[in-house]
Amino acid sequence: MEKQMEKQMEKQISRLYHKIKKRDPHQPEFLQAVHEVLESLTPLFIQNQHYLDIFERMVEPERTITFRVAWINDQHKVQINRGYRVQYSQTLGPYKGGLRFHPSVTLSIIKFLGFEQCFKNSLSGLSIGGGKGGSDFDPRGKSNMEVMRFCQAFMMELQRHIGADMDVPAGDIGVGGREIGYLYGQYKRIQNRFEGVLTGKNPKWGGSLIRPEATGYGAVYFLEEMLTNHELNLINSTIAVSGSGNVAQYCVEKLIELGAKVITMSDSSGYILEPNGFTTDQLIKIQDIKNNQRGRIHEYLKVSKTATYYPGKKVWNQPCDIAIPCATQNEITLNDMKLLLKNGLKALVEGANMPTTSDAIELMENHGNVLFGPAKAANAGGVSVSCLEMAQNSARLAWSRERVDMELKKIMQNIYQTCLSGAKQVGQDGNLRVGANVGGFLRLADSMDEQGIF
Repeated sequence: MEKQMEKQMEKQISRLYHKIKKRDPHQPEFLQAVHEVLESLTPLFIQNQHYLDIFERMVEPERTITFRVAWINDQHKVQINRGYRVQYSQTLGPYKGGLRFHPSVTLSIIKFLGFEQCFKNSLSGLSIGGGKGGSDFDPRGKSNMEVMRFCQAFMMELQRHIGADMDVPAGDIGVGGREIGYLYGQYKRIQNRFEGVLTGKNPKWGGSLIRPEATGYGAVYFLEEMLTNHELNLINSTIAVSGSGNVAQYCVEKLIELGAKVITMSDSSGYILEPNGFTTDQLIKIQDIKNNQRGRIHEYLKVSKTATYYPGKKVWNQPCDIAIPCATQNEITLNDMKLLLKNGLKALVEGANMPTTSDAIELMENHGNVLFGPAKAANAGGVSVSCLEMAQNSARLAWSRERVDMELKKIMQNIYQTCLSGAKQVGQDGNLRVGANVGGFLRLADSMDEQGIF
């Protein structure tokens, strides 16, 4: 009887997925995210079929906004980019999610990020909904004036759709402190209001301490909790980290502080190997290259005699105990996973959004001996501190670094426990990927049900 119910449910799920695919056939990243969640929630749908109906509502954004961004470059020529804001779900609070400025940005990318954001924000336990936005604008190689003019033009449209109790964007790839400053300054000029409408602001004018560090620190706190639960620790573990933006930098900073040996960092041009592990001083040099000089990772060779640079390569061919992808989506492919497993991978924690392909995850889970911290859970530190920044803005207060860090660690520990509980509820004990989907879904789905059809 149970097997028959399971087969019937699988058919219903397959029909629903093909319905979604037919509606959005040219959105591969979005469909990948939907399929992963849908598949993992099968046991929950068997327990209560009503949840499948709610999922069908949940997968469609409440609002999708696309707009033209016209700005003038330093050669006085008009440039055109496309802007997006997908307001996915306001069920748990104001829409909340970052802005990404990168040439790879499409509606599919923004929808996948917004969909994942709903689950991530739900897992945090905080009063925030889900959304995401951005543009195909590339800040790399642009002057400060060009970035400012673009941000001001982008905000001319975005300001119509955001507000402290409506939609609170933050940063993401290509949107750091500089961009947030230009965006916030333009919002204030147009709206004539000083309010917490953007997070990731400078602490001098309403930002929170620990916000730039939050995603990287949060991923490490999640990893630490996961290892502790299995009677393991970080000290002297060899760790491969990809990326060299905010997430990677502060992930590495915290790992060094906790005694781990981080051997790699990367950007789109290639990666560097520091065979003895980065020191704090070496990390500071990388931060200067990336944040102040806005240079490429290979420039680190000028200040290190021990590093090796691998142009056009990914970090996953280096033997490591723990892998932490902090760059972008789908960066760990099936072949990368085969190599990681061959080299003795013990744990993988996703610092970026959906950085591991579906077939790579399947291979890892079938392998059976690798601890896995999925992005929905491990990547939630940034948005959690963004919510803490919103709380500070509402109260016109500034919390100490120690308080914010303590709150962040507590949130990440609670997320880990929610994942364990969600996995147990559907008979998948210890599967944090399934647990994150179940835990995030249940809070959101039950809240949607209680608030009526909308």
